[in-house]
Amino acid sequence: MSGSSGENTGGLMSSAGLVRYFDAEDSNAIQMDPRTVVVVSVALGIFVHMLGIWAHGISI
Repeated sequence: MSGSSGENTGGLMSSAGLVRYFDAEDSNAIQMDPRTVVVVSVALGIFVHMLGIWAHGISI
């Protein structure tokens, strides 16, 4: 131990504000279902992959 009296050097107490910040729900935020995020991400990935195939002329 360093012997400092009452000084917090990080750890759990320093992250408490972040937990409180990210745990609070904003009424102005966009509300999305997690399944929607997954479906849009997969569709975007397939679209980008198809663009790559189209751009390079690779046939499947």
